[in-house]
Amino acid sequence: MSLATTLRELHVPGTPLVVPNAWDAASARVIEAAGFGAVATSSNATAAILGYDDGENVPVDDALAAATHIARSVSVPVTVDFERGYRLAPAELVERFLATGAVGLNLEDSDPATGEMVDPAEQADFLAAVRAAAGDALVVNARIDAFIRKAGSAEEQLQTALDRADRYLAAGADCVYPIGVGELDLIATLTTQIDGPVNVAYGQGAHSIADYTARGVARISFGPMFQRHLYGVFAGAVLPALQADRNPFAG
Repeated sequence: MSLATTLRELHVPGTPLVVPNAWDAASARVIEAAGFGAVATSSNATAAILGYDDGENVPVDDALAAATHIARSVSVPVTVDFERGYRLAPAELVERFLATGAVGLNLEDSDPATGEMVDPAEQADFLAAVRAAAGDALVVNARIDAFIRKAGSAEEQLQTALDRADRYLAAGADCVYPIGVGELDLIATLTTQIDGPVNVAYGQGAHSIADYTARGVARISFGPMFQRHLYGVFAGAVLPALQADRNPFAG
């Protein structure tokens, strides 16, 4: 079974893929060693280690190189946050992306530079072209930014997300990711009304993995949260202990 098929089959509504986000080869290996079935990346976390702000500011060659280092360091499937696709044409995007060894990618539907939502028909055509170029070799997670970009009223955001989910799944996406959703009732509405796997971000509310599982979620991801937490401990506890001549490694 190919890694792409393995990753695709892990997206089961009600039995979600819990996929921690790595930021380099070392963190990816820690995730694999802990027993997780896949590794994800975060564009925000990747940008941070390379010295850039998030939002496609990382040169595409560097972004692809970062994905390559992670994918070759583990034996489990790797799925990459590839933002808006770095303005690559679909055929080139697929060719260059597959060369990294990663088998999944997130593609978002707002412009990283302006924050504006991309026309839904345009985004669906883009996803369809990516699917046509990739065949079944890539697991496409179509990010929907209606909530995080505050696209209209709460009701309009929901309707936009549902409409875009239908379009993107019809275009060949394997999963949809309405990022920025925290309310459990809203998550349940999305998973009930969307005819396909739904990804949510952990930490949008004080909820457990069991809470998301009970609402029919198929994938749970974490973005840059692990990296930020560890760096926060480093800055807030380890370094101050060193400055105070205390053991920085004490529990």
